[in-house]
Amino acid sequence: MTRYARQTILPEIGEAGQDRLTRAHVLVVGAGGLGVPVLQYLAGAGVGRITLVDGDTVAEHNLHRQPLYRMDQIGQSKALAAAAAIAALNPDVQVTPLFQMLDPANAPALVAADLVLDCADTFAASLTLSDACLAHGTPLVTASALARSGYVAACCGGYPSLRAIFPDLPERGATCATAGVMGPVVGAIGALQAQMALSILLELTPSPLGQLISMDTVTWRMGGFRFDDAPEPDQSLPFIARSQIRPSDMIVDLRTEAPPFCDAARHVPPDAIATLIPPKDARVVLACATGLRAHNAGAALQARWPGDITLLALTNQKDIS
Repeated sequence: MTRYARQTILPEIGEAGQDRLTRAHVLVVGAGGLGVPVLQYLAGAGVGRITLVDGDTVAEHNLHRQPLYRMDQIGQSKALAAAAAIAALNPDVQVTPLFQMLDPANAPALVAADLVLDCADTFAASLTLSDACLAHGTPLVTASALARSGYVAACCGGYPSLRAIFPDLPERGATCATAGVMGPVVGAIGALQAQMALSILLELTPSPLGQLISMDTVTWRMGGFRFDDAPEPDQSLPFIARSQIRPSDMIVDLRTEAPPFCDAARHVPPDAIATLIPPKDARVVLACATGLRAHNAGAALQARWPGDITLLALTNQKDIS
């Protein structure tokens, strides 16, 4: 009996479906709480090639929701440690680990795959991946988990993007570090991501593309909706990488808790954007830690200034003071 007998016995999969999985190339961004179950289930199912991108290291405070890693791996690259674990799980799966952060400079080349899974669970990474996948035509399965709830959505690849699903964003966003998260919640959302990914690769019907599923373990309810006809925003604010800053840019650091991140940046708190008057032909780069404050400040500036505005999330960049 073969490794995949229990899934190939399904009439909608069979040997033809298994061959499709074997030939598939998937990009997984993030090897944390979401990425761990995604990697395990994709490798278990026999997905042939996985490119794994993560610039973080194994940390003890994350182990409650990242059980793929061991105490003796603390401080090691998550991408390299996860690739080694997946090789032991299924040596037929080729995992290419990239110990680097995803950013708008490398995303366009990385999304040239059959499918992309957003397991980074950060605002800037999710929108960066969505923008790149929308432009390339690559399906994207994105997810987020916080406290005791989360969601997963399959977008792009001929369907609306993440920006179409969530056109309005909060002024501030909580994180696992500030709001906490339970490990099984992240694991369940990651498992749903993996199931959506396999269904897309196998071209099962109905397709999960255009579908969002939510899970709330506070009220013990699951929900969701279709977003097939959600319109794309007329004007979106793109992210750039620090390496893509131009000498002619007007760089604005919106953080109030730190000095400007580079000599060319000027410190402007978010509530002072209303008085900002950019040079006529300049591109404005709005920077903050996660990109959320930059996005909201950019929307406010965009409403009264017609120039070019881009966003920079500093936590995803290297060499930040």
